[in-house]
Amino acid sequence: MADTTNTSTLHVTRGRSKTTHYIAVTGILAAIAFVLQLIEIPAPLMPSFVKLDFSDLPALLGAFSMGPVCGILIELIKNLIHCLFSGSFGVGELCNFVLGAVFAGVAGSIYKHSKTKKGAILASFIGAIAMAVVSVPFNFLVVYPVYYNFMPEQTILAAYQAIFPGVKSILQSLLVFNMPFTFIKGMLDVIITFLIYKRLSPLLKGQN
Repeated sequence: MADTTNTSTLHVTRGRSKTTHYIAVTGILAAIAFVLQLIEIPAPLMPSFVKLDFSDLPALLGAFSMGPVCGILIELIKNLIHCLFSGSFGVGELCNFVLGAVFAGVAGSIYKHSKTKKGAILASFIGAIAMAVVSVPFNFLVVYPVYYNFMPEQTILAAYQAIFPGVKSILQSLLVFNMPFTFIKGMLDVIITFLIYKRLSPLLKGQN
């Protein structure tokens, strides 16, 4: 009886320890993601209102080490915090969350069932593609219609046409500019992840 009790207690202790570690890692990665979200870099060959940041990197690390839900939670937390410091009325954060959640969720889900180097590469690539594809309808149907209240549609279109006069509509601009940009942005996060993940993995997973 004593052995059974000790075993049960040990299981409970380990369960609590894993939960505490999960919460701690998620919180730390979300905080790092928030800081990275504040560091915006002008994107080459894109209108000035489109910026590059690496805030999806911690979410991808979390998704690979702790599972897809962790990655999605990191995206949620970082954007909830960012709302407090943003002037986008939550629309920019909603877009960032949806695209980041697709990226980390898809990549993390695929990697969860194929934890090999090839699996990680495939998961990352598909996650970046999924994020890029989703970016078009979400921007076209949700984000840009809100922005039209502050910047006329023709003004936004003109910003794209100043770079490539061949685009004739916002939808075409999103396909020509935003979709490839979003994919490249995701793949940059993937490259950095592959460079640092092996060293960080034991720490993220709570392994000695």
